[in-house]
Amino acid sequence: MGEIAGGITVILIFLGMSSPLIVIGLVYYLKERLEHKQILAAIEKGTPLSELRPPKPKGPLWIKNITTGIAFLIIAAGFVCIPVVFDRAMPFPQAGFGHFIVATVFFAIGASSVVRGLLQRKYPPQEPPTGQGDTGESKNP
Repeated sequence: MGEIAGGITVILIFLGMSSPLIVIGLVYYLKERLEHKQILAAIEKGTPLSELRPPKPKGPLWIKNITTGIAFLIIAAGFVCIPVVFDRAMPFPQAGFGHFIVATVFFAIGASSVVRGLLQRKYPPQEPPTGQGDTGESKNP
């Protein structure tokens, strides 16, 4: 009876932890499906494709990169602290090394995102001049 209760407990914990991901995925799927139906209805009415989706406003990308990088650095710090705080609860001595590897990966992703954001802030991407294509020739003769 003890093993069955333990298995049910693990399943309930897994479902509880994964339910936000399931809900987010379902909402995203339904949103995309509704948007697709709206586009098809607009095409049937004869609306030009350029009016269907207005261009998304572009904000500074460096803020997003720095925010993402800081989030990954915080996650990495959490993985470093888990073996230290819960040292006695670790069932295997190798468990701390696994946390170290995961923390190193998250730290590398976070540090690269922060550096990328700082570089984008210092050197913003250059916009190509209007009226010129990839070949560098003017479209208007």
